[in-house]
Amino acid sequence: MSVDEAHLVAVARGDAGDEVADMAEGGADGDSGLAGAEPGVDLELPLPSLGIRDELEVEVQNVNMKEHGVNLPEDHGCWSSVGIRRDNRKKDLKSKGGREPLYPAREVVPDKGSYVALRESRCKAWNILDRRCVGRFQQHLVMCHVGSFSKKSTPGQRSRTKYLTNAASEQPLGSEPEPFHPKSPLETVQDALHAFYRFSRPHTVIGTALSIISVSLLAVEKLSDFSPLLFSGVLEAIVPALLMNIYIVGLNQLSDIEIDKVNKPYLPLASGEFTMTTGVFIVSAFLLMSFLVGWIVGSWPLFWALSVSFLLGTAYSINIPLLRWKRFALVAAMCILAVRAIVVQIAFYLHVQTYVFGRPAILSKPVLFATGFMSFFSVVIALFKDIPDIVGDKIYGIKSFTVRLGQERVFWICILLLQMAYAVAVLVGASSSCIWSKYITVLGHMMLASLLWSRAISVDLGSKSSITSFYMFIWKLFYAEYLLIPLVR
Repeated sequence: MSVDEAHLVAVARGDAGDEVADMAEGGADGDSGLAGAEPGVDLELPLPSLGIRDELEVEVQNVNMKEHGVNLPEDHGCWSSVGIRRDNRKKDLKSKGGREPLYPAREVVPDKGSYVALRESRCKAWNILDRRCVGRFQQHLVMCHVGSFSKKSTPGQRSRTKYLTNAASEQPLGSEPEPFHPKSPLETVQDALHAFYRFSRPHTVIGTALSIISVSLLAVEKLSDFSPLLFSGVLEAIVPALLMNIYIVGLNQLSDIEIDKVNKPYLPLASGEFTMTTGVFIVSAFLLMSFLVGWIVGSWPLFWALSVSFLLGTAYSINIPLLRWKRFALVAAMCILAVRAIVVQIAFYLHVQTYVFGRPAILSKPVLFATGFMSFFSVVIALFKDIPDIVGDKIYGIKSFTVRLGQERVFWICILLLQMAYAVAVLVGASSSCIWSKYITVLGHMMLASLLWSRAISVDLGSKSSITSFYMFIWKLFYAEYLLIPLVR
């Protein structure tokens, strides 16, 4: 509080006991933190050592006491101005009643000028201060003094000032920290499994499993094909494919730790639940197990599916020269399309058709439909997955379509592509010669298209949580399509 801006109204009535106590509650706006000062009193407040110069001078000039309704004692007369001065010179304290008063009495001597010097006097209003009021007033001054200093301090100094303020207010700094209780072995295992669950990206695992089962059923030509041989053959394909899926998503997380700290901080590598060593061990182990199981099975379509997925998944994520294709929007989309739309549909269909049933490698109409439809869906997933990740991609130089074109434009491109895919699916279903297949596929795809549109128009593109929720809804449409594909005839 500057000298020119300060206005201090002194409570000088001798019978105003409650008003004097309010001095500790009040406080003028400003840096000094002084409020409710008494006329004729030199404020000697023992502030704690805060590393600040213990010099404070407050002058209040030309304050007409009568305008503020203050009735001063008759023996002091009326003044046109009041000055209050405080310095750091030690005063001689006189004992009163067997103890030294905290504040010495002063005498106010009127002056003819605009400034009235304050001298020793016995002020009747000052004698009503008790130790409680003194403590509260002192606390207020200390807190304001510390607050004004913290505005100009560094972040580290602000932290120290916080604790000084707590000490001045005589409040406990906080309860004692709870004693450390080590986790039981069961809790440790549960936490590790939950972290691995998030590490495996379960929505991709579910999608991979459903796609393999659905495409494998396209090779079924008659009821007798539903046999233990079919189930064992499908299981032989699912196990190594899921192991490879976890390798691919794990490698992507290892390469994107810093980006995921911005986009997906809940992932175990980004959050610190898994160390880099743990992540490398997991992806290496799952890669080796995937190829080992594929080699033991002995199916060449399966082995080639694993090999192509490994090469494209590695080139997509790993950060070495000429690779990390995810930096380039078109190449990244082609990688996802190649695996999700072509490799999964054709390779796993041929695995069941040739290796399990021993039939010639013929691509049927349902297989071609599944490949074409999932090409649309794979492109949509490749585009849409970057919409909620735009912040981290911009920071780390990932030139995705979302970064280039903007969230809204990419969002509606994805909706348009899916609606086109559903329109083609309706036409394919309508052309089927099988009556039950025609009705199921036509009505099913029309229903999915309607659900897609109703959800799309309600998405808040300014909310990351809303976009992420819609992205997971697209994966549910992906799952639903694989339930309809085996019914296409």
